[in-house]
Amino acid sequence: MQSTSLDSTFAALADPTRRAILARLAQGETSVTELAEPFAMSMPAISKHLKVLEKAGLIDRGREAQYRPARLNPAALKSAADWIEEYRQFWEHSFDRLEAYLARLQAGTSEGEQTSNAKRNDRKDKEK
Repeated sequence: MQSTSLDSTFAALADPTRRAILARLAQGETSVTELAEPFAMSMPAISKHLKVLEKAGLIDRGREAQYRPARLNPAALKSAADWIEEYRQFWEHSFDRLEAYLARLQAGTSEGEQTSNAKRNDRKDKEK
């Protein structure tokens, strides 16, 4: 995915209103009027949000006479999810390595404690 495309995708997703619009469109195609209903903002403001989403490739808008339905374009979201997936794998591998390291440390501490206890007991036995 090109950097500019990814940038516009994440910029579009940064706004909570646009994320809510995408969540609504995940349920199916709908009109701008229906999309605007839950928001306390003007139709021009909703249209601006839709233009940002459309420019990012996250939605498609049709034209049927006066009706301009909007629909989710899952391909753009898939590209962003794929990019994020690479980092999820990185973090999982990092956590796995950390877990293994901590287990080795803990095992070493347990062995070290046993050795220290044994040496103390030997000293006590010699002192008797």
